[in-house]
Amino acid sequence: MRRLFLIICLGLFLALIITGFILTRDGKTITPTGDGAVTIGGQSFEAFPLPDYVKNALSGDYKSYFIEVEPGIKVHMLEVGSGYPVYMQHGNPTSGLLWRHVAAELPHEQVRIIMPTMVGLGFSSKVPASQHTLNNHIGWIGQALEQLDIDNMVYVGQDWGGPVGMGVMARHPDWLSGVVAMNTVFSAPTEERDLSPIHKAAKTPIMGEFGIAFRDVFGGLGEMQGDPESMSADVTALYGRPVKNSGNTKAPLALLRMVPDGPAHPSAEQMREIESYVSNLNIPAELVWGMEDPILGEALTVMQQSLPGAKVTRTDAGHFLQEEVPSEIAAAIMRVVEQAK
Repeated sequence: MRRLFLIICLGLFLALIITGFILTRDGKTITPTGDGAVTIGGQSFEAFPLPDYVKNALSGDYKSYFIEVEPGIKVHMLEVGSGYPVYMQHGNPTSGLLWRHVAAELPHEQVRIIMPTMVGLGFSSKVPASQHTLNNHIGWIGQALEQLDIDNMVYVGQDWGGPVGMGVMARHPDWLSGVVAMNTVFSAPTEERDLSPIHKAAKTPIMGEFGIAFRDVFGGLGEMQGDPESMSADVTALYGRPVKNSGNTKAPLALLRMVPDGPAHPSAEQMREIESYVSNLNIPAELVWGMEDPILGEALTVMQQSLPGAKVTRTDAGHFLQEEVPSEIAAAIMRVVEQAK
């Protein structure tokens, strides 16, 4: 009996080791392919026909295409409308589709709405976990926008879309004419501190992988909302299905680990670059905030210090306020567009 017990324990131990090895592998690059071409501003890009479950969630004549920013690394682009460029950047673990309700509230005859999806998420390329760095994401999105050859734009960002988008603008300062920010931060950490218990758990080696593997990241997005029903199964499928079906689901955990927990974190250098750039901005700016956000709801005061002249709209929404208060966001965008023209 004792021998059988030891054999069972050894088997379980080996199974844990093997599972841990599988979960902690870096993953591989997965490059999506499109079909046909889309012509934008005289340039031709690889078209990507959207699946029916996505097309049914959109209103408007959307263009869907890929921009290759490095060999094998493609950024999926969604855009609708024509007129003054408005660049919208989402964060973790969503995609450019997060802005669909906001885009529906905007006048498509007045603004060109550009919604890239970060590498690793949505229909963009998937990459090894080690390639998910703030510097890389800024570079990839910057490359995509550069290929569109836009002289200036209003930038809108939330979650990781804040540092990624503003990081792009810091490296291309001539592009930026106005900003609308929501539930994000532009400042670098000055002390050791975890953003939330979720981020603390995620950064723990192996345990972070187990937590992501056995917890449905996308199914739990409702917990971040003022109205949990705003993240129904149909909505979370827009974000989760492409990632789960890709064969590489490394991005959500890697992006959690990308959040700086102190001044020595690898992302902190880029955050200091962003903070310095923002401190010298003198452009139209607004903040729209989800006060029920359990992670960044209280960060509004920090953002008011970053953008002291910005008009503030407080809402009862949660973290992904694009799903809850698109009208308020759209109104802020149009106010900034009118000032930026």
